[in-house]
Amino acid sequence: MDAQLKRGVLDLCVLSQLRKRDMYGYELTETIASELEITAGTLYLVLKRLKDNAYVETYLVESSSGPARKYYHITSEGIRYQEAGKKEWEQFVERTGRLL
Repeated sequence: MDAQLKRGVLDLCVLSQLRKRDMYGYELTETIASELEITAGTLYLVLKRLKDNAYVETYLVESSSGPARKYYHITSEGIRYQEAGKKEWEQFVERTGRLL
């Protein structure tokens, strides 16, 4: 997938996964990397941007097998952003599909 196109939908992919349940960074990377080529570094940049825009918030959970894990939780603003972005994406796919 083209890097520019992928960058445009990564926010939506991350937020869509977080709508299902809270996740920690590595878990999100593994989930998204199972479908798209993405590095952990890229994903953490996406998470930072989403947090800076108040679309996600974080909290720590102690782990018995190592350091505490930072979990990401989608905010109500993040849900609104994801819903609007998903709608735009679906319209884009439908329209371009008619042209291809």
